[in-house]
Amino acid sequence: DRAVDQVGVPVMNVLRAARPDGSAMILAPGGGYSREMLDFEGMDVARHFNEAGVTCFVLRYRLPGEGWQNRSDVPLQDAQRAMRLGRANAATYGVDPARIGFMGFSAGGHVACSIATRFAAKVYDPVDAADSADARPNFSVPMYPGVTMGHGLHQGSRDKLLGFDPSPEMIDAYSCEKHIPNDAPPSFICLAADDRTVPPLQNAVAYFWALRAANIPAEIHVFEEGGHGFGIARTVGKPDAV
Repeated sequence: DRAVDQVGVPVMNVLRAARPDGSAMILAPGGGYSREMLDFEGMDVARHFNEAGVTCFVLRYRLPGEGWQNRSDVPLQDAQRAMRLGRANAATYGVDPARIGFMGFSAGGHVACSIATRFAAKVYDPVDAADSADARPNFSVPMYPGVTMGHGLHQGSRDKLLGFDPSPEMIDAYSCEKHIPNDAPPSFICLAADDRTVPPLQNAVAYFWALRAANIPAEIHVFEEGGHGFGIARTVGKPDAV
């Protein structure tokens, strides 16, 4: 259960499937925007998907509370760049550029919801030719995500993302459930009903209903128990066991 912080340079670790089926997933581990759980919400998940033929990119994104300019957009900048690099180099990785999804856990789930709703936002200047590629995920998988920055939020995540005294406008702008574009990607949302860290109703469930209200294909699976941050390794003996 390694955790990383002080991410000076964003990184994608590529884990290839032995028998790739052409699909790919970018994985954003969680950690309250203060760290990233590299193994049980990153490498472990990637290896599990590899067994099913999915090529995975584990994203080590920059954390907003570590002194960056435009701190609130730093995770989204790295998520967009990751999508574009994956798509621009799809042939190199044996990936179909029309089958690249984005999966995120907890605060990484907020990253997943952010890129699903703000993939077209211009949040950084182009670096190279890869930045002409589309940043929209073909499908989105938020896992027990923090979604809102308002009522029902995870306080620590908001403090790191927006600072300790954000304006009402900032709170609204970074509450993903309030800004669903009509071309948001299809989504599968997963969580446990007994999550005591990120309230399900104001986050995952609210996001699901917002997607449905916008006529975006969406499914949600709520396990009876499993708590928060279960990844794969922490599901043993629970209904959410893999």
